[in-house]
Amino acid sequence: MADIYWHRNVMSQTITLDASGLMCPLPVLKLRKRLASLAEGDLISMIATDPAAVIDVPHYCQESGHELVEQHQAGERLTFVVRCCRVS
Repeated sequence: MADIYWHRNVMSQTITLDASGLMCPLPVLKLRKRLASLAEGDLISMIATDPAAVIDVPHYCQESGHELVEQHQAGERLTFVVRCCRVS
């Protein structure tokens, strides 16, 4: 179930995507697919264990126009929080 948060006076949601165990390029491909179904301002929290995700996710966000809000690592577990941004 998605958590609901208020952002800029607009209701948005945070979705969790577990990409643990998936290797490059699957975590970014799954992130891209989920972002395509979200509304602008929605957040997605992705969990990954692929070491390449540290490079791939920020690069994908920069190239696609989505905002990487947060990134952290605990052991092998990487967590990325990405805000869906629609590019015109």
